[in-house]
Amino acid sequence: MLLIDAKNISFSYGNKQILTNIDFQLYQGDVLSLVGQNGCGKTTLLKILLGIFKSNGEIKILSKNINEYKNKELAKLISYLPQTHQIPFDYTVFDVVLMGRLAHIRLFSNYSLKDKEIALKALEKVGIGHLKDNIYSKISGGERQLAFIARALTQESKIIFMDEPVTGLDYGNQLKLLKFLKELSNEGYTFVKTTHYPDHALYASNKVMMLKNGQILDVGNINEKLTSTNIKKLYDVDVEIISKENGYKFCIPSI
Repeated sequence: MLLIDAKNISFSYGNKQILTNIDFQLYQGDVLSLVGQNGCGKTTLLKILLGIFKSNGEIKILSKNINEYKNKELAKLISYLPQTHQIPFDYTVFDVVLMGRLAHIRLFSNYSLKDKEIALKALEKVGIGHLKDNIYSKISGGERQLAFIARALTQESKIIFMDEPVTGLDYGNQLKLLKFLKELSNEGYTFVKTTHYPDHALYASNKVMMLKNGQILDVGNINEKLTSTNIKKLYDVDVEIISKENGYKFCIPSI
């Protein structure tokens, strides 16, 4: 099923061109990694797809122009995990996850029993149900990321945008998070995530978009497009891509 169809997306801050003629399509179950140097437009593209920034070009979500959606309608389709997410008050983990139901309730309405059950199931699904009564600001960075994924699942949106989801996580939690994204994609969830790590893109994604100076260097199937040649063009470094028998690929510096 075609979920996102973006054509000729261009965007500028004043006189500074940030993105130029971005085209891509995203289908249910895809995991798309946006890679490129700092300032190449990855986060800006996410915010355009969320409807936060208005751009030239056309974006269709489920065959409907993004500008035709009301905010709550779009929130039922797409959720967003920012690079950093500070919660100013001492909310519990359960409270933070339950906020995902705001797209489904009326203004000033209380959460229903069904809303709370959905939040609890999401916490269990990501493996942190035992933390539901803990203060969100007191848990680890990896646990916070899982809590925000649980909130996205509670929101019941099948498209999830993530800006540098492994930021601040130790190596073990990085791999656990990426593995969980792969598992969710097999259940029909669709992801667009930014990353600085080609290895992470190779591990967790089936599609890649490489951005350089606000333009697409290449886009498509990750095994065909994320090559040592393209990485050289993108980052000006020489790497070799190693394939293991289990299908896993990773980069090593060329000597």
